[in-house]
Amino acid sequence: MKRTLVFLSLLLVLPLAAHAQLTTPAEKSASRTIDAGALRAHISFLASDLLEGRGPGTRGDALAQQYIATQFQLLGLKPVLPDGSYLQPFELVGLTGHPETMTFTSASGRMELRYLDDFIANPGVQTPQAVLQDSELVFVGYGIQAPEYEWDDFKGMDLRGKTLLILNNDPEDDPKLFGGKARLWYGRWDYKYEQAAKVGAAGAIIIHTTQSAGYPWQVVQTSWSGEQFELPASAETPRLQVKAWTTEQATRRVMQLTGTDIDTLRTAAQKRDFRPVPLRVKVSTRFANQVRRRPTANVLGLLPGSDPKLSREVVLYTAHHDHLGVKADAKPGEDAIYNGAVDNASGVAAMLEVAKAFTTLPKAPPRSILFAAVAAEEQGLLGSQYLAEHLPVHPGRVAANVNIDGLNIHGRTRDVTVIGLGKSSLDKLLTSLVQAQGRLVRGDPLPDRGFFYRSDQFNFAKLGIPSAYFSSGMDFIGRPPGWGKERREKWEAQHYHQPSDELRPDWDFSGAVEDVRLFFLIGANVARTKELPRWNPGDEFEAPRLQALEALKSEGPR
Repeated sequence: MKRTLVFLSLLLVLPLAAHAQLTTPAEKSASRTIDAGALRAHISFLASDLLEGRGPGTRGDALAQQYIATQFQLLGLKPVLPDGSYLQPFELVGLTGHPETMTFTSASGRMELRYLDDFIANPGVQTPQAVLQDSELVFVGYGIQAPEYEWDDFKGMDLRGKTLLILNNDPEDDPKLFGGKARLWYGRWDYKYEQAAKVGAAGAIIIHTTQSAGYPWQVVQTSWSGEQFELPASAETPRLQVKAWTTEQATRRVMQLTGTDIDTLRTAAQKRDFRPVPLRVKVSTRFANQVRRRPTANVLGLLPGSDPKLSREVVLYTAHHDHLGVKADAKPGEDAIYNGAVDNASGVAAMLEVAKAFTTLPKAPPRSILFAAVAAEEQGLLGSQYLAEHLPVHPGRVAANVNIDGLNIHGRTRDVTVIGLGKSSLDKLLTSLVQAQGRLVRGDPLPDRGFFYRSDQFNFAKLGIPSAYFSSGMDFIGRPPGWGKERREKWEAQHYHQPSDELRPDWDFSGAVEDVRLFFLIGANVARTKELPRWNPGDEFEAPRLQALEALKSEGPR
């Protein structure tokens, strides 16, 4: 198996054959069917008050699903599910339960932390109660196991039933490790909780600092309070009892019970030879959970490919159709509906326009095109997670994923921002397409935020599927330097995840149209090019790709 994977890796490292044609005349003609009026019309319905913010499991959620399914049907896309439906239904589990305090005891004393001010905690189990009872606290550095970097923060220690204290982010002093200043999946909170559960821990506490998280404590407070959603738990999947965060100040107070300094521990955790440190402190908390289930669905539509063999493979387009619903504590007369016009009615509108462009081609491309409007992205990428676990084709047959999450509403730009630039061979193709538009490709201006791991393409990348995730840049034509950055920061501060994210008459779709044409053209090229896209050698997602391709070998030549 190892020899085969090495051989496959060598094959994929070879440069891809030059594209015979970047775009065909038919593709250029189809791309011109993408227009601002259609984008605005789709957004106008999906972001209307009628849909009440498209919260998962609500009437508005169901209306959005039906609208998208109807559009797929109008375009002639085929349902791919066994029952002949465009809808892929699944359940969400909502969990509500927070402790008032978390208690730490040692031989030298006892300390209580206050909920919201000092710590945030959520149930890790889908049961009526979550409990930590005198669980031993162990510092495990960054909580990372990364064989490709010869890194293991656990060192085989028996951590069953213990509560792990974990640093946020990943080591960034050495540019050769973990992407240097760029945040990889290893630096994400969801990875850390997942690893803690895998080693049998009862609880996990991540130490928050604004620098390591990239956002202040108030973001943790708002994001982790209220009902939290998950997919239904599998009996085979290990679970934590409690998932928590603490402020740096509160953590320092807890350290006074241990006789250990957090800065000393943090310094030790930067090195490969770090070993877990038992802190001789017991952690206890207990709280009741409200557990409820609600239905939602992904919406899938297929354009079958024209080649008898390659049509078994697909190019997967994704855009999430959900948003945040209605503000529960709105005051009388206050706008309470989170319309989600940019995020992500605009992305769904873009995907529908891409689908329209494909259906105007005189002949379908050799590979099939699968369009997926996924649910519950705002609740933790849950719709794309469910789709990744229930793909209608083998992961090795998904040539690439193109994810669309928000459009530019401020006009044309001279540049395109590629999130995850440098990860796959799709970069070269995208750069050529962008240059053909007379624009430049730029990398993520905030690589320490880990944006590649915060949208739906991440769930498909974990399966090894090369993914393209990009948006317009910030160098706006006809605007002074810095205008784009200022506008984006203002939008994020005033409208992101707020009821004011609404469709407005002054939106300028000219830049969005250029971007949506790029979304179409990159998928069209992949759909007709014989060579599969690949991750760059050594990328964190290369191994699962090689394994997926190896698993297909038993079926014979693709």
